[in-house]
This record gives sequence, structure tokens and C-alpha cells, in this order.
Amino acid sequence: MDSLHLVHVKILAADLLSLTVQHTSPPSFLRCGRAVARAEFVGVVVSRERRDKFLRFLVDDGTGCVPCVLWLNHHYLNANTSSGALDSDPTAEMALKMSEEVRLGTLLRVRGKIVMYRGEIQIAVRDVVLEKDPNAEVLHWLQCVRMAKECYDLPPNFAQAKKRQQQRYSTSSYDPDEQRADNKSIGLDVSLEQI
Repeated sequence: MDSLHLVHVKILAADLLSLTVQHTSPPSFLRCGRAVARAEFVGVVVSRERRDKFLRFLVDDGTGCVPCVLWLNHHYLNANTSSGALDSDPTAEMALKMSEEVRLGTLLRVRGKIVMYRGEIQIAVRDVVLEKDPNAEVLHWLQCVRMAKECYDLPPNFAQAKKRQQQRYSTSSYDPDEQRADNKSIGLDVSLEQI
């Protein structure tokens, strides 16, 4: 099984909003045939709407706007439990603290689960970090491009074979015949005559 669905994928808004949706229950999302469940992106807050149970906001990274929802109703959900006090619920406290970070014009790093709501992709926020360095957005763009080339946009079998190959050569001595066999197995069997 592909492990890409286990991590927060560094992604640009345009790529996130163009993921392929598989209409299963719950919906799943694909990038180049690989399952993606969580995302991380950096951008500026351009819209904010606070309700009793959630905070909805839009984050613009220059390629698009990502709708985000931060659930604040943890204390409502825990009110029916034996303790029920907001003071003793760290999840509710963290959500309220994160909601204070979300202000118009602030640069944020957002991580969360990719979900569908009314036919649109959005992020169910797990954490929000205020970025103090204005270069964080550009650095994130560069990381997204690098990760897309080296990992995310590779076909699943190619990515797994490349990872095994890197692990094997980092722990053993180099064998050119073994390297040629590995290259051939993952489709890199180009000879000098073909170049």
C-alpha cells in the first residue's frame, strides 16, 4: 500500500483543488493515481467567518483559495461526558487558541484532513501555525515543486521501487550490474546508443 496517504502532503492550492475525487464513502482523493488524505499549505487569510461550533476561513497561496474549517465544538461534544468542563478539555482549548491566530491578512501554515463538503474540497483543520517569516510562503512553494518532482507525481510503483533502491544503496556498496537491473525494472533502461 502506498504510504502517501499517511502524511501531510505539502501542496499548492491549485493542486489541492484539482485532486481527483473518488466517490466512495467517505470520499478519497488521488494525485497522479496515489491516495492523498492530508495536506499542508501556506498562505494568507483572505476571509474569516466565526460561528458557535466552527471557524470557516479561506487561505490564498497565490495559486488559489483553499476553504478551511476549524471545529470549535469540542466542548459541546464533551458536555455530555462525566467531566464536561471546557477547562479540562485540551482539544477545545487548542482549537480556541488556533482560532485566535486566524486573522485577516495573516500568513499561516495550515495542516489538516482533505474532506468534501457540498461537492467542494476543503480542509478540516488539524493545526494552524502563524508564520512570522514572510519567506515561508516562497519556501513552501519550492518545497512543493521539489516534492512533486521527487515523490508525489511519480507513479506508485515507480516511487516504491525508487525508495527501495535508495535504501539499498545507502546501506551497501555500489554494484553497477545491480544498478542496471534496478533501472531496467523501473523503466530507466536507456542505453548510451539511445541518447
